[in-house]
Amino acid sequence: MSPSPCLPAAAAPAAISASPVLLALDTATERVHLALVAAEGGVRTRELPGGAQASAQLLPAMRALLDEASLRWADVQAIAFGSGPGAFTGLRTACSVTQGLALGLGCPVIVLDTLMAVAEDARQRAPQACPPGQTLWVLQDARMAELYAAAFTWDGRRWLVAEDAALWPLDEPLRRWGCEHAPAIRWCGNALQQCAQALAALPAAGRFPAGELAVPSGPALAALARQAWAEGRAVDAALALPRYVRDKVAQTTAERAAGRAADHPADRSASPAA
Repeated sequence: MSPSPCLPAAAAPAAISASPVLLALDTATERVHLALVAAEGGVRTRELPGGAQASAQLLPAMRALLDEASLRWADVQAIAFGSGPGAFTGLRTACSVTQGLALGLGCPVIVLDTLMAVAEDARQRAPQACPPGQTLWVLQDARMAELYAAAFTWDGRRWLVAEDAALWPLDEPLRRWGCEHAPAIRWCGNALQQCAQALAALPAAGRFPAGELAVPSGPALAALARQAWAEGRAVDAALALPRYVRDKVAQTTAERAAGRAADHPADRSASPAA
């Protein structure tokens, strides 16, 4: 049986190069983002629908990127993936596809921070608004009335983690930054759209230009992957793990009933007359 044209054949490990060929993917959000960094420095990207069909589209889309650049699977020197935080199924998809490709190609893996990729996309959209020393908070919708939040500081060449990723209740940004004496904070991320009503009272000055549109885009993934490669942060495929911030993703029947009662206290007091 001949191998599938979408699947890589095993290859010897590629030599370290200052101009590498890198594939990058992120499936942590409702969209799939892909990037190919070619040896000459060019970047090709793809954006695909997420959801149930995402895993079926990944390999053909990656192969298409390679074909466009006249490259083979064996030319790829590392696979980068957004490790999260984000949707559990998406994180597992990105990790498993990355590990499978890296093991088949005999190449290392670059583990990227999905929230940092959102910050990088925001910076690329408005570089003039992100001078060295600027700290940018990323607020991503985590559903279940919660947010994934992290802060990164741009030093002029790279992002540094200022506050590690955490899971916040939906009202946490208002509690921190909603008062008139709150520090001058800038933020971006899809929560500004997905949770617009809950975050509407945040000071308008804090919204990074076009920050509500920021996503872990292909160009952002490419920039982070290239930086990580240059700094020697590629690792063995066995060390590629999803980054889970939320420990619990489902409620018991009793917890759901208690939540409904808390949301509708009048229902609890409306009991039949004895």
